[in-house]
Amino acid sequence: MAPYFLRNLVPRREKVERTRPLWDVLKSLTFSQWGLFFSGWLAWSCDAIDFFSVSLTITSLEKQFNRPTHDITTSITLTLLFRSIGAVIFGLVSDRFGRKWPLVINLLLISSLSLGCSFVQTYHQFLAVRSLFGVGMGGVWGLASASALENLPVEARGLASGILQQGYAGGYLMAALVNLYLIPKTSWREQFRTSAGISSFAALLRMTLPESQVFLRAQEARQANTGESSQSKTRVFFHEVGEMLKNHWLLCIYAVFLMAGFNFLSHGSQDLYPTYLEASKGFTTHNATVATIIGNCGAIVGGAIAGSLSQHIGRRLTIIIFVLLIGAFIPLWILPDTFNKLAAGAFCVQFGVQGAWGVVPILLSEISPPSFRSTFPGVAYQMGNMISSASAQIEATGGQHIKTTIQTPSGPKVVPDYALIQGVFIGCVSAYVIVLALIGPENHGSHFENSKPAFEAGASKEDVGSSAREHEIRDLDQSSIGSEGKEKGEIQLVETKRPRGASYAV
Repeated sequence: MAPYFLRNLVPRREKVERTRPLWDVLKSLTFSQWGLFFSGWLAWSCDAIDFFSVSLTITSLEKQFNRPTHDITTSITLTLLFRSIGAVIFGLVSDRFGRKWPLVINLLLISSLSLGCSFVQTYHQFLAVRSLFGVGMGGVWGLASASALENLPVEARGLASGILQQGYAGGYLMAALVNLYLIPKTSWREQFRTSAGISSFAALLRMTLPESQVFLRAQEARQANTGESSQSKTRVFFHEVGEMLKNHWLLCIYAVFLMAGFNFLSHGSQDLYPTYLEASKGFTTHNATVATIIGNCGAIVGGAIAGSLSQHIGRRLTIIIFVLLIGAFIPLWILPDTFNKLAAGAFCVQFGVQGAWGVVPILLSEISPPSFRSTFPGVAYQMGNMISSASAQIEATGGQHIKTTIQTPSGPKVVPDYALIQGVFIGCVSAYVIVLALIGPENHGSHFENSKPAFEAGASKEDVGSSAREHEIRDLDQSSIGSEGKEKGEIQLVETKRPRGASYAV
């Protein structure tokens, strides 16, 4: 009698029993598949390097522009606000024309803007460049996710999703290492120049790799069947985009609100973390950076474990388990005053935060309208980012009003109580994410690579679970058909009245 969304949390045994061993799947991957996955991971890492270059240099930027923390975090808010524009532009271009060149252009754009950040002289110039930077960053996630996951076998996508998403933690880690070893010897400007160089390398790497084979096969099949011109396909594509929004508007709203929760969780625990340790715990910049690195190591481990686990127990159940871990470790995040304990808290909380995040790329890809798996996840992700864009400013504003006293070598000092602010903030957002994960859809194991291309008529009308259902029917073990059916070679499909993405009886 339980609601469908609760019954669907229970792992389905047939999903595990009918899959190949992961090791066999990994050994079967081609060089092109490995290359496309690594390219997607690196592109997402570049996004993180560029984004967190501001978080890691807030103290230096305050001195450079003679502005308080609240004003500097305005640049973070503007970057997140403008990401949605980039997600729409690059997502639509990718679903229409392919994954390769839109991602190359996207990476070159963020490289040039990151380089531009290193030359600004005034606060308003900095804000303007970071706003444009948000447009460039907005396209990366959807393109990187589509490129990395759609060419992999379905059995590898859970693990790949976890590793791909932790490109963000990996990028944060690389940015922290640059800040730790290079910046003290030079200036904050080198942080952005280094980011620009890595993004340019990622663009060059993507140039050397082929277009997504899944996209090419769909495009060639469509061309062979219809012989339509490029102009005609573009016209059909924009018509199907509009129809997709009409058919899946409720799913779009759900995905945006889910991504808002995830982004509040991520930015609320990351953007001001170095500032929290320096201002509220009295850490040096060096120790705050080292603690940040330790936290990102926890994030990488959590993402890989959660992504792999989700392949066996389902996407939403994995998210709920890892978000519950966040709540359990919040006291270790905020109560200690020593480096070792706070670093352990950072590791454990980021293990939970980014573990839950590790399931997001494959969850969104599977519940997306299958022909729009670059546009839909990317826009949902960045719209959620836009809603959560004020995370750092909310915490900074709270720090202006909620104070605590710490002991320093020169005596007691009144400082912002970021520990209390972040503890309450992360706890509330965690509860919100659990509720949305409980009530949301899931299409675990979807073979979305079998869907129509977005520029084919009728692509918008494909049900979210249709490709998975058709694939399961084709691959049905003949031993499961009765003896009478074997003799006749017949398979009967019985569709039950269930929501989209539900399993079907054969």
